Formats: sequence, structure tokens, C-alpha cells
Amino acid sequence: VFHGRILARRLVGQETRYEVEVKARYRQRFPLVAREYLWVPNTCGCPALRQGGDYLLMARRHVNHEHTLNRVLLQDDGYARPWT
Repeated sequence: VFHGRILARRLVGQETRYEVEVKARYRQRFPLVAREYLWVPNTCGCPALRQGGDYLLMARRHVNHEHTLNRVLLQDDGYARPWT
């Protein structure tokens, strides 16, 4: 769970990649750096994140079996809410 500001958005195949400035970290199971890429499958029912907007995000670290892919992924069981 972290507070992030959306800096940029790019469609990549069947996913959307957001560049996020991490403002604050809360319950952390994996380390986050000041800027992360947040990946969202286009099939996710998540709201579209607005560039320049601040959000409270709950995402997971996704590492594939070959350990060639290590990224922050927002899945259906995660959430993205406007920061208030």
C-alpha cells in the first residue's frame, strides 16, 4: 500500500504502464524506490488513473518463475483510490 502520483501513462500490449512517483509507503512487503512503474492489465476493472493525480494504491510485486520479470502489478484484488 502506498501513496503515489501518476507521472505518465503508456499502453503496452494488453497492459497499461504508469510511471509513479512514490510519495509515502505504508504496509510494505517489498521495497519501493522513489519512482516505480505500475502495471495494470487492460482486463482489470480498475479505474483509469489520471496523469498528475494522487492515489492510494494497493499493488503486488509480481516475479515470474524464470525471475526475468519483476514488477509492481495492480490486479483485480488490489485497489486504486483518489488520494484525499
